[in-house]
Amino acid sequence: MLIQGKSVEDNIAKAKKKPVHVVTIGGGSGQYALLSGLKHLKGIRISAIVSMMDSGGSTGRLRDELGTLPPGDILKCILALSPHQETARFIFQKRFTKDRRLKGHNAGNMLLTMLSRYTGSFPAGVQALAEILDVRGEILPVTIDRATLVAELTDGSRIYGESAIDTPRGHQRETIRDVYLVPHHSDAIAVYPPVLKAIADADIIILGPGDLFTSIIPNLIVPGLREKLSAVSAPIYHVVNIMTKFGETNHFQACDFISTIEGFTGRKISGAIVNTRRPEERLLNLYRKQKAEFVDVGFPDTGCKVILEDLLETSGGIIRHDPEKLAGLIDRIISGDPFQG
Repeated sequence: MLIQGKSVEDNIAKAKKKPVHVVTIGGGSGQYALLSGLKHLKGIRISAIVSMMDSGGSTGRLRDELGTLPPGDILKCILALSPHQETARFIFQKRFTKDRRLKGHNAGNMLLTMLSRYTGSFPAGVQALAEILDVRGEILPVTIDRATLVAELTDGSRIYGESAIDTPRGHQRETIRDVYLVPHHSDAIAVYPPVLKAIADADIIILGPGDLFTSIIPNLIVPGLREKLSAVSAPIYHVVNIMTKFGETNHFQACDFISTIEGFTGRKISGAIVNTRRPEERLLNLYRKQKAEFVDVGFPDTGCKVILEDLLETSGGIIRHDPEKLAGLIDRIISGDPFQG
């Protein structure tokens, strides 16, 4: 293991007599894995801030047809933080196949959408579904303003929509130079106020894991969030992805993830969590067909801590972070000793 910089023990000492407030920022399957592990830790309370830019599949259809906020990433977080996770996941991710209008939608997205419409607000619908599933922690949409994510590529062209950015067409595409948000029905986009309160109260903030430009950064570019992150003293840790993503992070090393994140947070990252265990060559070859590569540590000279640990999980032929390993490491970071065990 390699570590650089100062311990965070002083930063969270104030929380020793009360639950440590852990705030996560992200979306998609990466945040699902993180929250699945964190919910088992004792002595913490969790606030999950979730991107609202998903535009693909069932989520995208509901957004376009009903004008609702995209429910997909929020649903993943609800399932992750529920003690009934496996049963709820089986039921709520089951897709309809018979009815023409329902075909392709999953039960959880439909229920969350209907709860939101009945209560009159998306956050109220989220709270209602969380209550049904006995969720531990709070789940907050980063914004309740509808917007489209736009990526500007290095050749000057633009791609509109998270789904189109996430799935490049063809075998070649310029990499992303910048991303920004375009509001749908208003002149501006604003951060959801409870998000600012959660960040202000945080003892530790965790960004990622997840697709850099379509799951993590869409949160950071919502007006008001970057400014709040710059103003608080809570340490920020970034969980670096295990694999690169074609069209987003081609040839990235850990230091590239760190510097990109810092460019959007407006402050130095307190620490970077980097997986050290390389997947077996058979799996890497499968990912290479998608132009994805294993993320090497490289030579990060960023001034932040770099914590190296085996965090790999590959069941089902999918390369991802192991929820238990990741949560265990974060628990040690909170206690001030990430190297024990």
